Amino acid sequence: MINLDSLNPPQREAVTTLRGPVLILAGAGTGKTRVITTRLAHMIERGVSPQHVLAVTFTNKAAREMLERVRALLPRPARPTDGASAPGPTICTFHALGVRILRENIERLGYKRHFVIYDESEQLATIKRILSRISVRGESVDPQAVLSMLSRFKNVGDQEPAFGDPNIRALAEHVRNHYDSALRACNAVDFDDLLLLTLRLFAEHPDVLEACRARYRYVMVDEYQDTNAAQFQIVHALTREHRNLCVVGDDDQSIYGWRGAQIANLLDLERHFPEVKVIKLERNYRSTATILDAANALIRHNARRRSKRLWSDKGQGSPITLFAFKDEEDEARSVVEELEFARQARRIPWGDHAILFRINQQARPIETALRKAGVRYHVVGGQSFFDRREVRDMLAYLKVFLNPHDDISLLRIANVPARGLSDITMQRLLAASQERRSSVFAAMQDTGVLAAFQAKTRASVERFVGFVQTARGQLEAASNHNPRALREWAEQFLDAAGYFAELRRSEKDPEAGENRVRNLMEFVAAMDAQCSPGLAVTDRLEQFLEEITLDTEREKEDDTPGDAVTLITIHSCKGLEFPHVMIVGLEEGLLPHARSKEEGTLDEERRLFYVAITRAMRTLKLSHCAARRRYGELAPCHPSQFLRELPEELIEHAADQASVPVTPEAGSAWFAAMRDCLETGTRGSRPSDTAP
Repeated sequence: MINLDSLNPPQREAVTTLRGPVLILAGAGTGKTRVITTRLAHMIERGVSPQHVLAVTFTNKAAREMLERVRALLPRPARPTDGASAPGPTICTFHALGVRILRENIERLGYKRHFVIYDESEQLATIKRILSRISVRGESVDPQAVLSMLSRFKNVGDQEPAFGDPNIRALAEHVRNHYDSALRACNAVDFDDLLLLTLRLFAEHPDVLEACRARYRYVMVDEYQDTNAAQFQIVHALTREHRNLCVVGDDDQSIYGWRGAQIANLLDLERHFPEVKVIKLERNYRSTATILDAANALIRHNARRRSKRLWSDKGQGSPITLFAFKDEEDEARSVVEELEFARQARRIPWGDHAILFRINQQARPIETALRKAGVRYHVVGGQSFFDRREVRDMLAYLKVFLNPHDDISLLRIANVPARGLSDITMQRLLAASQERRSSVFAAMQDTGVLAAFQAKTRASVERFVGFVQTARGQLEAASNHNPRALREWAEQFLDAAGYFAELRRSEKDPEAGENRVRNLMEFVAAMDAQCSPGLAVTDRLEQFLEEITLDTEREKEDDTPGDAVTLITIHSCKGLEFPHVMIVGLEEGLLPHARSKEEGTLDEERRLFYVAITRAMRTLKLSHCAARRRYGELAPCHPSQFLRELPEELIEHAADQASVPVTPEAGSAWFAAMRDCLETGTRGSRPSDTAP
């Protein structure tokens, strides 16, 4: 029996309201994850079949954690007599849900079942190929900008007012048909297609929608304020008949409008579900009253929002400290001094601190100062393991063996290691495939195409075709009963193809080459471990690639030393918390960003600052500079208008603080702490967080 006694009254109401539409307004730090997982477990305990439950979130990591928590709350189910695993609730991302539906039904839309999912790098490669064929009068065009506009078209429609450069919009409209055709020719879809093709299935094949409604009779959506138009339409299509929809979110933390998120989905929920029950979670378990009072005062300046007020019983806490610096170098130097003072005098380890900033470039002077002082730190959002060259090469090989008509992957590995297929040769083959409206691999097998090449080049192409076909055959022949089949096949393939030798040869430093080999071996070792047992080897490979591709945030294991300062952008910190937070660069043009006035996104910038403030648990420090370097030159800066929206009684100005005399007792305590630090050392230790 799940114990609900530890929940506060609004939390308990959210957990026990199981039928009909429900909106759980979960403010920052109010125990949202606990409520969601307890509600799912309570629903199953009350007799709802797990296979009829769907919970959707935005990252694979969040979905995995949610599933693990639900399993921990429920008793272990008895194993069925036929040996099959008992059906559980479906807990996944929106894109993973799209994949599930499309894998079963995409052939109705004219695709083959074994479609591939292009990630961003493959999408960009496709855009670059298209742009290379389109005359733009010598102008330099950013493929990323074109891709972003294409995604915008797909998610919000052509009627959306243009944003950014109107020339990019016009070009993106021109590129769109070429892009869609290029993906379709390779039996490929992108992330947006996973949602849009699902909606197309629902519209063109009502029986598919009815089957999904019958399967998913209870739907819960986390971070609902971040849903875009397509995600809203999927949720609405699934639930408008049975009405058992529970959405969880906080409009005050809607900070992804630039990514297509529509805050109106949460604010206007009553338009689609007039009978919706709204439950507010306002008790914060994270922060002091001072921090929450500042956040409440700030966010009240946004007119279009659902009213709520965070409160806490953690006491008033320390005032918020505001620093004013002459420039970013002075800011960085002083930040490090604050960190070291806290570590040495107050015994606060580095790992309890986070430095938040609006844009990545702000991290450079801070990193320089931290390195100079010998302070350990890690930057959230560094290069992903899956973005390493050797791993991306292997992924391309795997995709080619699963689908040789995947042009992007084939073009990446055709001459890696070198096998006589030069860039010129591949460009000619690509042009031939475009003329024949076929894949590059099909062009490689076309005798008419090969006749135009010299005998030596023709032989290289034919060897490559044979190489791909042989490797595919070996993969398909691998034993389905061997739990290490994928790993053993991959190791043999890499050795036989000479790729390990290529990695060692490509690095001047032998150790760097061996590191690349080790990275690849680590990747290969995980191939079978992440797949469902009992699947055919090719299906295992498809599942493995699917899980990697769907992981849009490139989540990875955190191997950073425990005691290290966190450097992170505000957009990346949502959902996290830190005992001590410093928000730097609070200036007009940074926060709020310079674009916010012309794009009308000032409210979202204020929500961004609100999110940053509510990451802090115990202390909060803010800073701004009088000048900051732009293109190497110092330019004057002005404090952010948001600072004026914080109650003055909650703010302690660092300049005033320095002029206050220290009492004899406080001075003695400080010197005692310093003496103890010098005698015993504090590196590697984690003493209590108490100030003298």
